[in-house]
Amino acid sequence: MTAHRIRPLALPEHWTPAEALAVFEMIDLLRDQIWSCYGHDIQQELREQIGEPDLRQGHLPFDPEPQF
Repeated sequence: MTAHRIRPLALPEHWTPAEALAVFEMIDLLRDQIWSCYGHDIQQELREQIGEPDLRQGHLPFDPEPQF
């Protein structure tokens, strides 16, 4: 699959709060349905795009928290 360019999306500025909530809920439901059908495939695609982690570096500690 080829990488897609993300284009800015102009949202309407005249929605009521109820309309904005309805769209938000619809997107959330759509996301859940896509994940239900394609979750495993999405994870695999992300692994391929990002690359597998180098397991040889698994023993390296995280950066310490700064001390103030």
